[in-house]
Amino acid sequence: MSELAARKRSDADSGTHVKARWVGRIGFGILYLILGILAVIQIYPLLWLFLFSLKTNQEVFGMSPFALPQNPQWGNYPKVWSQGHINLYFLNSVWYTVAAVVLTIVLASFVTFAITRMHWKLSKLVLGLFIIGLMIPLHSTLIPLFNFFKHVNLIDNPLSVILSYTAFNLPVTIMILLGFYQAIPREIEEAGVIDGCSVHRIFFRIVLPLTTPVIATTAIINMIYNWNEFVFVNTFISSDRWKTLTVGVNNFVGQYLTDWGAIGATLMISIIPILVAFLLLSNRIVEGLAAGSVKG
Repeated sequence: MSELAARKRSDADSGTHVKARWVGRIGFGILYLILGILAVIQIYPLLWLFLFSLKTNQEVFGMSPFALPQNPQWGNYPKVWSQGHINLYFLNSVWYTVAAVVLTIVLASFVTFAITRMHWKLSKLVLGLFIIGLMIPLHSTLIPLFNFFKHVNLIDNPLSVILSYTAFNLPVTIMILLGFYQAIPREIEEAGVIDGCSVHRIFFRIVLPLTTPVIATTAIINMIYNWNEFVFVNTFISSDRWKTLTVGVNNFVGQYLTDWGAIGATLMISIIPILVAFLLLSNRIVEGLAAGSVKG
Protein backbone atom coordinates (compact mmCIF):
# COMPACT_ATOMS: atom_id res chain seq x y z
CA MET A 1 0.00 0.00 0.00
CA SER A 2 2.80 2.37 0.86
CA GLU A 3 4.48 1.76 -2.53
CA LEU A 4 1.18 2.35 -4.34
CA ALA A 5 0.60 5.60 -2.44
CA ALA A 6 4.14 6.76 -3.15
CA ARG A 7 3.69 5.96 -6.83
CA LYS A 8 0.41 7.88 -6.95
CA ARG A 9 2.07 10.82 -5.18
CA SER A 10 4.98 10.82 -7.66
CA ASP A 11 2.55 10.67 -10.60
CA ALA A 12 0.62 13.61 -9.14
CA ASP A 13 3.85 15.57 -8.62
CA SER A 14 5.00 14.89 -12.19
CA GLY A 15 1.59 15.94 -13.49
CA THR A 16 1.82 19.14 -11.48
CA HIS A 17 5.31 19.84 -12.87
CA VAL A 18 4.08 19.24 -16.42
CA LYS A 19 1.15 21.62 -15.89
CA ALA A 20 3.45 24.24 -14.36
CA ARG A 21 5.85 23.86 -17.28
CA TRP A 22 3.05 24.35 -19.81
CA VAL A 23 1.69 27.34 -17.89
CA GLY A 24 5.19 28.83 -17.89
CA ARG A 25 5.55 28.27 -21.62
CA ILE A 26 2.16 29.84 -22.31
CA GLY A 27 3.07 32.80 -20.09
CA PHE A 28 6.37 33.33 -21.90
CA GLY A 29 4.60 32.94 -25.25
CA ILE A 30 2.11 35.67 -24.35
CA LEU A 31 4.94 37.88 -23.10
CA TYR A 32 6.94 37.43 -26.31
CA LEU A 33 3.82 38.12 -28.36
CA ILE A 34 3.22 41.40 -26.50
CA LEU A 35 6.88 42.39 -26.84
CA GLY A 36 6.77 41.54 -30.55
CA ILE A 37 3.70 43.75 -31.05
CA LEU A 38 5.39 46.59 -29.17
CA ALA A 39 8.54 46.16 -31.30
CA VAL A 40 6.48 46.39 -34.49
CA ILE A 41 4.75 49.52 -33.19
CA GLN A 42 8.13 51.08 -32.43
CA ILE A 43 9.79 50.09 -35.71
CA TYR A 44 6.90 50.86 -38.05
CA PRO A 45 7.30 54.70 -37.96
CA LEU A 46 10.92 54.30 -39.11
CA LEU A 47 9.83 51.99 -41.93
CA TRP A 48 7.05 54.40 -42.90
CA LEU A 49 9.50 57.33 -42.98
CA PHE A 50 11.89 55.33 -45.17
CA LEU A 51 9.11 54.53 -47.65
CA PHE A 52 7.92 58.15 -47.49
CA SER A 53 11.39 59.33 -48.49
CA LEU A 54 11.14 57.29 -51.71
CA LYS A 55 7.88 58.87 -52.89
CA THR A 56 7.14 61.75 -55.22
CA ASN A 57 4.80 64.60 -54.30
CA GLN A 58 2.11 63.03 -56.49
CA GLU A 59 2.35 59.76 -54.55
CA VAL A 60 2.35 61.56 -51.20
CA PHE A 61 -0.93 63.41 -51.91
CA GLY A 62 -2.57 61.10 -54.46
CA MET A 63 -2.18 57.75 -52.68
CA SER A 64 -2.84 56.29 -49.27
CA PRO A 65 -0.27 57.26 -46.61
CA PHE A 66 0.37 53.54 -46.08
CA ALA A 67 0.83 52.70 -49.78
CA LEU A 68 4.20 51.54 -51.08
CA PRO A 69 6.02 53.83 -53.55
CA GLN A 70 5.24 52.78 -57.11
CA ASN A 71 8.53 54.07 -58.49
CA PRO A 72 11.02 54.42 -55.60
CA GLN A 73 12.89 57.70 -55.84
CA TRP A 74 16.34 56.59 -54.65
CA GLY A 75 17.70 59.77 -56.16
CA ASN A 76 16.23 61.76 -53.26
CA TYR A 77 19.18 60.77 -51.09
CA PRO A 78 22.06 61.90 -53.35
CA LYS A 79 20.01 64.99 -54.27
CA VAL A 80 19.61 66.19 -50.68
CA TRP A 81 23.19 65.19 -49.81
CA SER A 82 24.79 67.26 -52.56
CA GLN A 83 22.32 69.81 -53.89
CA GLY A 84 20.55 70.50 -50.59
CA HIS A 85 23.77 71.09 -48.59
CA ILE A 86 22.79 68.26 -46.25
CA ASN A 87 26.41 67.06 -46.24
CA LEU A 88 27.46 70.40 -44.71
CA TYR A 89 24.55 70.43 -42.25
CA PHE A 90 25.34 66.83 -41.28
CA LEU A 91 28.98 67.66 -40.49
CA ASN A 92 27.87 70.73 -38.50
CA SER A 93 25.45 68.60 -36.48
CA VAL A 94 28.18 66.05 -35.79
CA TRP A 95 30.80 68.46 -34.50
CA TYR A 96 28.30 70.62 -32.59
CA THR A 97 27.02 67.50 -30.86
CA VAL A 98 30.45 66.02 -30.11
CA ALA A 99 31.90 69.30 -28.83
CA ALA A 100 28.90 70.02 -26.60
CA VAL A 101 28.77 66.45 -25.23
CA VAL A 102 32.48 66.41 -24.36
CA LEU A 103 32.34 69.86 -22.76
CA THR A 104 29.20 69.00 -20.79
CA ILE A 105 30.54 65.71 -19.45
CA VAL A 106 33.91 67.20 -18.45
CA LEU A 107 32.36 70.18 -16.63
CA ALA A 108 29.64 68.05 -15.01
CA SER A 109 32.26 65.55 -13.82
CA PHE A 110 34.29 68.36 -12.25
CA VAL A 111 31.24 69.77 -10.48
CA THR A 112 29.95 66.40 -9.28
CA PHE A 113 33.37 65.38 -7.98
CA ALA A 114 33.69 68.65 -6.07
CA ILE A 115 30.19 68.35 -4.57
CA THR A 116 30.30 64.67 -3.58
CA ARG A 117 33.96 63.93 -2.82
CA MET A 118 35.27 67.21 -1.39
CA HIS A 119 34.26 69.01 1.81
CA TRP A 120 33.52 72.73 1.50
CA LYS A 121 30.84 75.02 2.91
CA LEU A 122 28.97 76.03 -0.25
CA SER A 123 28.70 72.58 -1.85
CA LYS A 124 24.97 72.22 -1.08
CA LEU A 125 24.27 75.74 -2.29
CA VAL A 126 26.04 75.08 -5.58
CA LEU A 127 24.13 71.82 -6.03
CA GLY A 128 20.88 73.68 -5.35
CA LEU A 129 21.71 76.27 -8.01
CA PHE A 130 22.23 73.56 -10.60
CA ILE A 131 18.97 71.87 -9.58
CA ILE A 132 17.18 75.20 -10.06
CA GLY A 133 18.53 75.15 -13.61
CA LEU A 134 16.25 72.16 -14.29
CA MET A 135 13.21 74.36 -13.71
CA ILE A 136 14.15 77.14 -16.17
CA PRO A 137 12.15 76.87 -19.43
CA LEU A 138 14.31 76.96 -22.53
CA HIS A 139 12.16 79.47 -24.41
CA SER A 140 12.27 82.00 -21.58
CA THR A 141 16.04 82.36 -22.06
CA LEU A 142 16.09 82.99 -25.81
CA ILE A 143 15.84 86.82 -25.68
CA PRO A 144 18.41 87.26 -22.84
CA LEU A 145 20.79 84.83 -24.53
CA PHE A 146 20.35 86.52 -27.90
CA ASN A 147 21.13 89.94 -26.37
CA PHE A 148 24.14 88.53 -24.54
CA PHE A 149 25.58 86.80 -27.59
CA LYS A 150 24.93 89.92 -29.64
CA HIS A 151 26.97 92.05 -27.21
CA VAL A 152 29.90 89.62 -27.30
CA ASN A 153 29.70 89.16 -31.11
CA LEU A 154 28.71 85.49 -31.02
CA ILE A 155 25.56 85.70 -33.16
CA ASP A 156 25.93 83.47 -36.21
CA ASN A 157 28.81 81.74 -34.44
CA PRO A 158 28.91 78.00 -33.57
CA LEU A 159 30.20 78.86 -30.09
CA SER A 160 26.82 80.35 -29.14
CA VAL A 161 25.09 77.05 -29.92
CA ILE A 162 27.68 74.88 -28.17
CA LEU A 163 27.63 77.04 -25.02
CA SER A 164 23.83 76.96 -24.95
CA TYR A 165 23.77 73.18 -25.30
CA THR A 166 26.31 72.81 -22.51
CA ALA A 167 24.52 75.16 -20.11
CA PHE A 168 21.14 73.48 -20.50
CA ASN A 169 22.51 69.94 -20.31
CA LEU A 170 24.68 70.50 -17.23
CA PRO A 171 21.90 70.17 -14.58
CA VAL A 172 20.55 66.89 -15.99
CA THR A 173 24.05 65.47 -16.42
CA ILE A 174 25.02 66.38 -12.87
CA MET A 175 21.89 64.74 -11.48
CA ILE A 176 22.69 61.50 -13.33
CA LEU A 177 26.33 61.52 -12.20
CA LEU A 178 25.44 62.36 -8.60
CA GLY A 179 24.17 58.93 -7.55
CA PHE A 180 27.09 57.14 -9.18
CA TYR A 181 29.71 59.35 -7.51
CA GLN A 182 28.09 58.93 -4.11
CA ALA A 183 28.28 55.14 -4.52
CA ILE A 184 32.06 55.10 -5.05
CA PRO A 185 33.79 53.85 -1.87
CA ARG A 186 35.96 56.49 -0.25
CA GLU A 187 38.54 53.84 0.60
CA ILE A 188 39.66 53.96 -3.04
CA GLU A 189 40.52 57.64 -2.76
CA GLU A 190 42.13 57.17 0.64
CA ALA A 191 44.40 54.50 -0.84
CA GLY A 192 45.36 56.95 -3.57
CA VAL A 193 46.16 59.65 -1.02
CA ILE A 194 48.36 57.21 0.89
CA ASP A 195 50.22 56.49 -2.36
CA GLY A 196 50.84 60.22 -2.79
CA CYS A 197 48.18 61.13 -5.35
CA SER A 198 47.06 64.73 -5.59
CA VAL A 199 43.39 65.72 -6.01
CA HIS A 200 43.85 66.04 -9.76
CA ARG A 201 45.43 62.60 -10.10
CA ILE A 202 42.72 61.04 -7.93
CA PHE A 203 40.08 62.48 -10.24
CA PHE A 204 41.73 61.71 -13.59
CA ARG A 205 43.45 58.41 -12.73
CA ILE A 206 41.00 56.83 -10.25
CA VAL A 207 37.50 58.36 -10.16
CA LEU A 208 36.99 59.24 -13.82
CA PRO A 209 37.81 55.73 -15.17
CA LEU A 210 35.36 54.25 -12.65
CA THR A 211 32.54 56.38 -14.04
CA THR A 212 32.76 55.06 -17.61
CA PRO A 213 29.29 53.36 -17.54
CA VAL A 214 27.46 56.46 -16.34
CA ILE A 215 29.45 58.68 -18.72
CA ALA A 216 28.15 56.54 -21.59
CA THR A 217 24.63 57.07 -20.25
CA THR A 218 24.98 60.83 -20.07
CA ALA A 219 26.71 60.93 -23.46
CA ILE A 220 23.82 59.28 -25.31
CA ILE A 221 21.22 61.41 -23.49
CA ASN A 222 23.11 64.60 -24.33
CA MET A 223 23.70 63.43 -27.88
CA ILE A 224 19.99 62.87 -28.53
CA TYR A 225 19.11 66.33 -27.20
CA ASN A 226 21.89 68.14 -29.07
CA TRP A 227 21.30 66.31 -32.33
CA ASN A 228 17.56 67.02 -32.39
CA GLU A 229 17.73 70.58 -31.07
CA PHE A 230 16.15 73.23 -33.28
CA VAL A 231 15.40 76.43 -31.34
CA PHE A 232 18.94 77.57 -30.49
CA VAL A 233 20.30 76.98 -34.00
CA ASN A 234 17.30 78.67 -35.60
CA THR A 235 17.67 81.68 -33.26
CA PHE A 236 21.42 82.22 -33.13
CA ILE A 237 22.53 80.99 -36.59
CA SER A 238 21.55 82.78 -39.80
CA SER A 239 24.11 81.72 -42.44
CA ASP A 240 23.86 78.39 -44.25
CA ARG A 241 27.43 77.35 -43.50
CA TRP A 242 26.71 76.95 -39.75
CA LYS A 243 23.21 75.42 -39.86
CA THR A 244 22.43 71.90 -38.67
CA LEU A 245 20.22 69.15 -40.09
CA THR A 246 17.16 70.10 -38.05
CA VAL A 247 17.19 73.63 -39.49
CA GLY A 248 18.39 72.59 -42.95
CA VAL A 249 15.17 70.66 -43.57
CA ASN A 250 13.50 74.04 -44.18
CA ASN A 251 15.50 74.38 -47.40
CA PHE A 252 13.05 72.01 -49.08
CA VAL A 253 9.99 73.95 -47.96
CA GLY A 254 9.18 76.60 -50.57
CA GLN A 255 6.50 79.24 -50.87
CA TYR A 256 4.77 77.46 -53.75
CA LEU A 257 6.31 73.97 -53.78
CA THR A 258 7.55 71.61 -51.09
CA ASP A 259 9.66 68.57 -51.94
CA TRP A 260 8.26 66.07 -49.44
CA GLY A 261 10.40 63.17 -50.63
CA ALA A 262 13.55 65.22 -50.06
CA ILE A 263 12.32 66.16 -46.57
CA GLY A 264 11.76 62.47 -45.80
CA ALA A 265 15.25 61.60 -47.04
CA THR A 266 16.76 64.35 -44.88
CA LEU A 267 14.89 63.15 -41.80
CA MET A 268 15.98 59.57 -42.49
CA ILE A 269 19.62 60.66 -42.73
CA SER A 270 19.29 62.57 -39.46
CA ILE A 271 17.90 59.52 -37.63
CA ILE A 272 20.64 57.06 -38.62
CA PRO A 273 23.44 58.41 -36.31
CA ILE A 274 21.12 58.33 -33.29
CA LEU A 275 20.09 54.74 -34.04
CA VAL A 276 23.70 53.63 -34.48
CA ALA A 277 24.83 55.33 -31.26
CA PHE A 278 21.95 53.86 -29.30
CA LEU A 279 22.59 50.34 -30.60
CA LEU A 280 26.29 50.59 -29.74
CA LEU A 281 25.79 52.12 -26.28
CA SER A 282 22.46 50.61 -25.18
CA ASN A 283 24.08 48.15 -22.77
CA ARG A 284 26.18 50.93 -21.28
CA ILE A 285 23.07 53.07 -20.78
CA VAL A 286 21.27 50.41 -18.75
CA GLU A 287 24.44 49.59 -16.82
CA GLY A 288 25.05 53.24 -15.97
CA LEU A 289 21.49 53.92 -14.85
CA ALA A 290 21.41 50.77 -12.71
CA ALA A 291 24.80 51.48 -11.13
CA GLY A 292 23.90 55.08 -10.38
CA SER A 293 20.59 54.19 -8.73
CA VAL A 294 22.04 51.96 -6.00
CA LYS A 295 24.41 53.08 -3.30
CA GLY A 296 27.05 50.45 -2.63
